[in-house]
Amino acid sequence: MSRIGKRPVALPDGVSAEISGRELSVKGPKGTLSMTLIDDISYTIEDGEILVKPANDTKRARAFWGMQRTFVANLVEGVSEGYSKVLEITGVGYRAQAQGKTLKLQLGYSHDVDYEIPEGITINTPDQTTVEISGIDKQQVGQVAAEIRKWRKPEPYKGKGIKYRGEYVFRKEGKKK
Repeated sequence: MSRIGKRPVALPDGVSAEISGRELSVKGPKGTLSMTLIDDISYTIEDGEILVKPANDTKRARAFWGMQRTFVANLVEGVSEGYSKVLEITGVGYRAQAQGKTLKLQLGYSHDVDYEIPEGITINTPDQTTVEISGIDKQQVGQVAAEIRKWRKPEPYKGKGIKYRGEYVFRKEGKKK
């Protein structure tokens, strides 16, 4: 039995959910998200909660149960509160600046890196070394953060690069005489 799957997903005030066919759509103050439902799991909406249960007793249904419940919870949290990730840039001359639908990064290359901001994502740069990524889709926010970080991952000797806020970079000592 899935401990996560057993718990119902509560719908906060201002959030409504609707199942039509094989599609679950959740509408809230921040927007609307939807996901395709799989056949091995049954979804019901009652008493302001979404219940996720396996439709049959197959191994696949039991394996997908907790994951599908988490996907539903991510939809509800996304439309009610939203998601955000913060990246920190460390290094001499490394900086970022949001310009309209483009994020301009200077990361020590011979050219500037221009990252096109996808639809549904907002990027703020409160200062030159901080990038705040926010949106309602958890997967999309994480993907954008990973794509930006990919341009210059933190290196272990000086700690230069782009890292998530709160990420620990294991530091190495370097050469000895």
